[in-house]
Amino acid sequence: MRILLAMAVLLTACATTDAGTGSRPDPAVVTTDAGAVRGALGGQHRLFQGIRYATAARWAAPQPAPAWRGVKDATEPGAMCPQVGSAYAPIRSETEDCLFLNVTTPAEPGTRRPVMVWVHGDGALGAGHFSDARKLAERGVVVVTINYRLGVFSGFGHPGLRDSGTYGLQDQMEALRWVRRNAAAFGGDPRNVTVFGVSYGALAIGGLLTAPAAKGLFDRAIMQSGETMMDMPAGSMVPGLPAQPSFAWRSEAETIAMGEHFAGQLGCSDLECLRRLPVKKILDVPQIMNAFQSYAYGNGVLPDSPATAVREGRFHRVPVLAGATRDEHRLFVAMNYDMQGKTPDYSALVREAFGKKAPHILRKYPINRYKSPSMAWAAVLTDRMWARATHEQNTLLARHVPVYGYEFADRKAPMFLPLETDFAWGAYHAADLPYLFEDEKAALSAGQRKLSGQMIGYWTNFARGGDPNGPGLPSWPRLSSGTLSLEPGAVRIVDYAARHRLGFWK
Repeated sequence: MRILLAMAVLLTACATTDAGTGSRPDPAVVTTDAGAVRGALGGQHRLFQGIRYATAARWAAPQPAPAWRGVKDATEPGAMCPQVGSAYAPIRSETEDCLFLNVTTPAEPGTRRPVMVWVHGDGALGAGHFSDARKLAERGVVVVTINYRLGVFSGFGHPGLRDSGTYGLQDQMEALRWVRRNAAAFGGDPRNVTVFGVSYGALAIGGLLTAPAAKGLFDRAIMQSGETMMDMPAGSMVPGLPAQPSFAWRSEAETIAMGEHFAGQLGCSDLECLRRLPVKKILDVPQIMNAFQSYAYGNGVLPDSPATAVREGRFHRVPVLAGATRDEHRLFVAMNYDMQGKTPDYSALVREAFGKKAPHILRKYPINRYKSPSMAWAAVLTDRMWARATHEQNTLLARHVPVYGYEFADRKAPMFLPLETDFAWGAYHAADLPYLFEDEKAALSAGQRKLSGQMIGYWTNFARGGDPNGPGLPSWPRLSSGTLSLEPGAVRIVDYAARHRLGFWK
């Protein structure tokens, strides 16, 4: 046994030794609990891509990645989870073996650095490697970006399945367990982990905050434009879609019923048949990926709706930094109407969404105050859906934990998505991403680059100690003293409720 242990130590040392010196550790090689990986060295960072953190059968809980021998190459991203792409993201994958993550660290090896785990947005497409975390890592943090199952491969339900509709959320928890075990190998502090995400990723963090099995897996949370508390008035996200009591969550019974409906479309009457289907056949069913973006509750992973749990104060006690953009819904209105050459019937939409309350809303948001019917409809839904839900979320959380609220308000933010139109995007949904992550498609002005540096400072300070404040940054008080508006040259505290007419929406 002593000989075997000695050989194991020797092999590990060889795997992390620079061949040129025979003794100096190679900073491009790191040994994880499953085996060694070789990444790539950049000017001010180290990047390790395509590290397998788990494996999972279709609609089954993820399992830790099996061990491997030798040094695995970690210079290319792993496979994306199955997805069909969209008009703004023409990507596709049919690979279910997709539970990979990426680690970006400062160039110089270190110890006990804060760790930030990024959960990307959009529940039907995307992958961790699309988020270039160099800007964050250069501030002295270790950043992990993850793949997780999407759409029907995440949110599907069936009578024969355990914990229907939660598989993507389970993947995120397994990735966080991997981080707890392996952060130190990359110079990170496994006891100082911040989970952060945008849109659907922030929604998932709402689930992680209330999932019993996620307790102890992270120490702070950042939610950017999340939908944890959001409902959907009729016609708000998609024209003609009836009102939905929740954007984010669906009961397990509803999820199973919908799963049985789609199983019939796929020609299957049992789970065994569904599991044998080729990925392509599943993806080719219209709308099947989008239909299963909601996570299911009423099971072992999410016993209750996270919205209900937050309202009742039942969530993990960690500091929170959370906010939204000033013009959240302009993106969705433009995609539904202007980009298709259509003009929304503003009055009819307000009547469809709000019924007898429509006259009051039309007086509060008169169409002649806005440049177009689209802008008027976007203003109504930004305030009613996004601002109201964000304010409720932050206020409820702040009763129990430190909360720092923000609003990204740069109305000249560059459009980084391939959307061709002269629509005035404003501070649209997810417009803050190029200010935190490197994005060659989004050219920032000098003032915007300064704001980017301030935001990265706030985010990494919060990851470091649970407080975003630091030298050279405008003061950011807790939520009880206001919300921080983030705009070039105008980082200041504002009355968020007044800005979005939340007194009216009560």
